[in-house]
Amino acid sequence: MATPTFLPPFCALSELPQRLQQQGFAVLPPADVARWIGCNLSDLQALEPDWNDLPPDHYLRDGGRYRQRRHASFIVQEATVHTVHHRAHWQPVEYNALHGGMERWFEPMRPDSLTRPVWNQLLHTLGQLCTDVFTPGHPPPPWFVESHQFRIDTTDGIGRPTPEGAHRDGVDLVAVFLVARQGVKGGETRVFEACAPAGQRFTLTQPWSLLLLDDARMIHETTPIQPEVAGGYRDTLVITCRRGGFQDNPRS
Repeated sequence: MATPTFLPPFCALSELPQRLQQQGFAVLPPADVARWIGCNLSDLQALEPDWNDLPPDHYLRDGGRYRQRRHASFIVQEATVHTVHHRAHWQPVEYNALHGGMERWFEPMRPDSLTRPVWNQLLHTLGQLCTDVFTPGHPPPPWFVESHQFRIDTTDGIGRPTPEGAHRDGVDLVAVFLVARQGVKGGETRVFEACAPAGQRFTLTQPWSLLLLDDARMIHETTPIQPEVAGGYRDTLVITCRRGGFQDNPRS
């Protein structure tokens, strides 16, 4: 029997902060994502060729070869976006049982991506949302932001968007943009309340639709993908925002 596909529970753009505060996550369709950022959808689509030039992820502990990625770090405070010197991505084992506790030096994002006006607009908008939702009534704090470009392919028959399973990331906000979905089945998004049994499942299919998560409240995962046609893949842009500093290896 085929697995049913559940549509994303899109919310109205005007309801975004309240939805995130009330239920711990929110989903926006592509047109509203562009309107929220203050750009044209074509500006976001102009970023897509970068996903055709992602190097392999050599840190997969499950032995897989299905993931390609790049990484970059920023500090966002109000209208200022500062690009941080390239650094390792590190998570404690409490948040990533599979890859936690190791410094992962992924290749940096391409400079021409970071100089596009839409990129600063996107990061500024996420920082403003974090301030509105997590620190209302207080001066805007600096937000320590990490960006990950992912391609999960099906060359070996299966690709795992979240090989660590259902997890939290140890940040304040997680933003998952679907960039492309070509020739695959599966890839269902599942979000659960961390302290309750409630949860939802749905599949993002429209490029530049967006899932936003309050990471302290929600656990999330994406199920494996399989090819419908040869060469199928799923591209995402995952951005995390955190108060107080980056997660860094305390032994460094």
